[in-house]
Amino acid sequence: MTTPTTEAKAQPPPPPPADDGPDPFYRFQSRRSVVHSTRGIVACTSPLAGQAGLSILEAGGNAADAAVAVSAVLAVVDPPMTGIGGDSFALFYDSRKSTKVLGLNSSGRTPQAATRKIAVESMGLSLGSDGDSEADKKENEEKLAAATLPHNSVHAVTVPAGAAGWVDAVEQFGSGRVTLAQVLAPAIRLAEKGFPASKLSAHYWQAAEEDLRTRAPPTPALSKDRPHTLLKPDPSSPHGVRAPREGEIIRNTDLAETLRRLATQGKAGFYEGPVAEAIVAVSQAAGGLMTLEDLKHHASLPPDIHEALSMPLGSIQAAGTTDKESAPSNLRLWEHPPNGQGIVALLAVGILEELERTGKTAPLRSMKHNSAEYLHVVISTLRIAFADAGWFVADPSNKDPAFDPKNLLRPEYLVRRAALFEPERAHAMPPIHGEPADLEVVDDIDCLVASKATPTSPTTSDTVYLAVTDEDGNGCSFVNSMSDLFGSCLVVPGCGFALPNRGHMFRLGPADHPNIFDGGKRAYNTIIPGMVTRGDDDQLDTVFGVMGGYMQPQGHVQVLLNMHAFGMDPQTALDAPRVCVAPNYFWSPDRAAAATAPNELSGQVYAEEGLPETTITELRRLGYTVVVVKRFARSLFGRGQVIRATQDSVTGERVYAAGSDGRGDGHAVPLI
Repeated sequence: MTTPTTEAKAQPPPPPPADDGPDPFYRFQSRRSVVHSTRGIVACTSPLAGQAGLSILEAGGNAADAAVAVSAVLAVVDPPMTGIGGDSFALFYDSRKSTKVLGLNSSGRTPQAATRKIAVESMGLSLGSDGDSEADKKENEEKLAAATLPHNSVHAVTVPAGAAGWVDAVEQFGSGRVTLAQVLAPAIRLAEKGFPASKLSAHYWQAAEEDLRTRAPPTPALSKDRPHTLLKPDPSSPHGVRAPREGEIIRNTDLAETLRRLATQGKAGFYEGPVAEAIVAVSQAAGGLMTLEDLKHHASLPPDIHEALSMPLGSIQAAGTTDKESAPSNLRLWEHPPNGQGIVALLAVGILEELERTGKTAPLRSMKHNSAEYLHVVISTLRIAFADAGWFVADPSNKDPAFDPKNLLRPEYLVRRAALFEPERAHAMPPIHGEPADLEVVDDIDCLVASKATPTSPTTSDTVYLAVTDEDGNGCSFVNSMSDLFGSCLVVPGCGFALPNRGHMFRLGPADHPNIFDGGKRAYNTIIPGMVTRGDDDQLDTVFGVMGGYMQPQGHVQVLLNMHAFGMDPQTALDAPRVCVAPNYFWSPDRAAAATAPNELSGQVYAEEGLPETTITELRRLGYTVVVVKRFARSLFGRGQVIRATQDSVTGERVYAAGSDGRGDGHAVPLI
């Protein structure tokens, strides 16, 4: 959504040599098998977090209880990607209720005192004056529409929402058989006793080391002679502290104490008292506007729970399935409503179904997987879907009927959007968003035009996704994120965590943009959990997600089609090479190996190493600018988890089948 600026965070360590030698990430190729269980499965990016989830299931907790335990441990052991202050979204499948798929929105708002004027002036820009001519006003709005709030701006900091989200998930979706203290106990123990850093976590920790050391402003709590709890004390280091290296033990006793307060006092332990005071102190010392009232207000709000949005998968079914008795029936994709971007995946699926229905494309299942013919259809639909999301995805408190996300999913609107597909070539320019209220296309500013990203001013979006199922047939799809590596890198003194910076995803112009920056608002949010049900009674089929900025809905669509159009098992569906359409503002510590162009171009597509050369050649013939991405830069394509609910063919008993993305450090672990 945003164009990175030269004020972006400090540069990561130099990349490894760009040669044709062994990949430093995948030194030796390995394989993963599908994991099966009849009782439950946890799939996530950390084996430590997976064990925490299993311990809660063993204690009688359900999928939601276990998901919070996993998320809390990830906040301890993988803080570059997530944290207690980050945003979270969850989908919960309740096997015992008629309304089976519910979403929980736990994303933070800007401080109430924040205004567009303050944010704009902090960048040396202006909203103009009443005496400006209409031409000057228009020119200024165009300038603001092209600007973006720097990721390191204190005005990008939003109220830390993760802690409240964990409490709400346990209270609203949990089993009632385990307490919040039990759920958080594994995370507290690891923070207190220490843990060895995993490979990828250590890699990204080092990328953010300088920011963690230098961004925190002086506060009374930081003026004391106390260690930096998000860095490892090392007397041999020039600064006395540094990022942990792979396999080194790091402790965070401050975070352990923060977690204890939350475990024993609930939301009041975080949004009031010493933790809240420290949050406000570091924000205001950096020039921010956060107040104790902002924090208390967030904690006082009722849980933001809604029925998830859905879209039938229609004709999409496993390739080669001729037995109607065993073929998936009435499959339905569920995504969290805005301000998350799950509607991109729903729109894409709806447009794909419309293209098949009208014969404008052959059935996807008849195409060769990852062929140019297939990827052209997928890429085109995703770009159309992003054009709509770039305008309409905003704070859900906007009650204007024109911005009702359900309008985007109306069949007649999908017909109009599918008409934009061009079978023989890539779109010359990114499509303009539509207007579902009257089904007319309007020429307006779309936030998803080609970015001005450069190797020296990247943007990041860093996230953890986890999936859990339990013995009662419940499923929880859960995602937690700080937005960037360690979010704002403003470490809360004495509390062991950093503040998020999701506010950089607001628009600064035009003034009528639904996602315009303002006080007390939630920004466009990239993080999305996914779920699939089957049958007229919406039985649980799949709990899944793919993390990673704007890649997330793209990953949802590709992994979903891998399973349901091409008949892949969960692990194979995750392992298959992916594409990522531009505009996607991505960052990697190995951009040289990614061989990216200085600027994203119209029609640019990132193709993961492993796609056939014939596919890449044909995509270029269709008009795409294809950039092959390899080595560490493959983090662009996200890290996913999948759990499917299947049945024993003879007994009919439920069997879970799970996969975990090899692009991450974790795995899927079964409950025995």
